[in-house]
Amino acid sequence: MTRLNMSVTTEKMRLSKPFRISGYVFEAFDVVVVTLDDGQHRGRGEAGGVYYLRDDAAHMLSVLDKAHDAIAAGPSREELRSILPPGGARNAVDCALWELEAARAGVPVWQLAGQAAPKPLRTTFTLGADDPAVMADTARGHAQARSIKIKLTGDLDLDLARVAAVRAARPDAWLGVDGNQGFVAGQLDALIAGLLAQDVGLLEQPLARGREADLQGLRSPIPLAGDESILSLADVAPSVGRYDVVNIKLDKCGGLTEGLLMAQEARRLGMGVMVGNMGGSSLAMGPSFVLGQVCDIVDLDGPIFLANDRQPGVEYVDGNVWSGPEVWGGGA
Repeated sequence: MTRLNMSVTTEKMRLSKPFRISGYVFEAFDVVVVTLDDGQHRGRGEAGGVYYLRDDAAHMLSVLDKAHDAIAAGPSREELRSILPPGGARNAVDCALWELEAARAGVPVWQLAGQAAPKPLRTTFTLGADDPAVMADTARGHAQARSIKIKLTGDLDLDLARVAAVRAARPDAWLGVDGNQGFVAGQLDALIAGLLAQDVGLLEQPLARGREADLQGLRSPIPLAGDESILSLADVAPSVGRYDVVNIKLDKCGGLTEGLLMAQEARRLGMGVMVGNMGGSSLAMGPSFVLGQVCDIVDLDGPIFLANDRQPGVEYVDGNVWSGPEVWGGGA
């Protein structure tokens, strides 16, 4: 194995305006960027961690510092899964290893992953929880969006008013909603009925992590997606019968390597596959775009909320996201 030089930096990604979900309001994201080089080639990875697991920048830096020598030794991506636990630190290193390997081979990451040439992906555009009228105006303002995801807070009446307002503003769009763990089991029947009346196509993480058993046997006409409940590969199989769709985020699972394994396992078990993001710049979206090529639902809109994205960056055209080889993983 060729010894690697590893540099680690932190950056603050400021949002253009505050973004509200159930229990949190975000104004900025602190991200960690790992760069690996062998003297001739380099690879990069960006991670934002997992806020509800206290996997913040300080934690990621600590994890990376403790594993510095093992990473510098130049492990394979599979070996990295034994060196670092799932989470943001592993994500940053794993993605850097993918890009480094692509540069060494002179081929793009998608080819290393055994995929066909990538295509633009329809992505959801997310609406933070706000006054229903404000959310409706924002939905109208996202004229290019063909898929919209609505953040809910667990206030049932207000949330259903939010969904109704967005649906009235955008009768043409596919709608999904994200509960971000804000509801309790006793609200589910009314919530699902209200969402069904507005032709909502996905209900993501309605209950708190740890309350998955409350979903066992629930027959929802709207597919249920697990996010906070499904962190890594080990969580996929136990989700059968509780969730219909697995929302894979590289910061949760620890990188593209594990993300692809999760997608494969979900397919084997007859589940749908979604790729999401914890926020971040285009550098974080590039690896997720590769995963998105094998997903049913794509939610890679993180950079549009930033005051300033990296350049070159991903492109959003006609409701689709495109990450070119110049953004990440091009193999040059």
